[in-house]
Amino acid sequence: MKAMIFAAGRGERMRPLTDSCPKPLLKVRGRPLITWHVLNLVRAGITEIVINHSHLGHMIEEELGDGSRYGARIVYSHEPTPLETAGGIANALHLLGDEPFLAVSGDIYAPYFDFSLALDALKDIDAVGVPYPVDKRDIAWLWLTPNPWHNPHGDFALDMYTLKNDGPPKWNFAGIGVYRAEMFDGIEAGEFLKFGPLMRKFIEAGRVGGEIYQGQWVNVGTVGQLEELNAPLRAAKSAS
Repeated sequence: MKAMIFAAGRGERMRPLTDSCPKPLLKVRGRPLITWHVLNLVRAGITEIVINHSHLGHMIEEELGDGSRYGARIVYSHEPTPLETAGGIANALHLLGDEPFLAVSGDIYAPYFDFSLALDALKDIDAVGVPYPVDKRDIAWLWLTPNPWHNPHGDFALDMYTLKNDGPPKWNFAGIGVYRAEMFDGIEAGEFLKFGPLMRKFIEAGRVGGEIYQGQWVNVGTVGQLEELNAPLRAAKSAS
């Protein structure tokens, strides 16, 4: 399985830090956010990684290189202007291939997430070995979290392991999912397209599964959040 890390966002809420540093390179506990993902992907046996970038993207390439020092093989999908999530995936499909792939937001901090869970997330056969009809099988699998302060009403409901657009309780989308390439059929490379409407269409068709992740997870969206995450590190350094 290949993985894609989203790193093309401008990080407006993190300014002025992101005026001179792409958001995924901001450090949490001594390590860039994006590097946490690379290391955890490799630990799970997922070593082929695609990273899209735009704003100050050359700095991401300089930091991570070809990935060899992490045991990975990293390639890059440059976007002259950010294409949003669905557009960014469609633009990188030639690098991701035809098999299901994992995708994760580059600005979340989830140091204990086990990416090996993604390897069996999308099933082609049922429990007794009967193939699912191609047009009925899950096209995506998402991880959800308890709702954070910045998204108190959540994004999606969950009925057993099937996502729903409506119905309480709603959970927060963690920015981690597995997708089939066919989900992005008809989207042109370079096309700007948001993720939400596309995902909700397939949820309405009953073709998106998911589960709850209860481990540490932070969408690092403000300077205050970054400082809070790094506070224990600063305190330890001061004590020493």
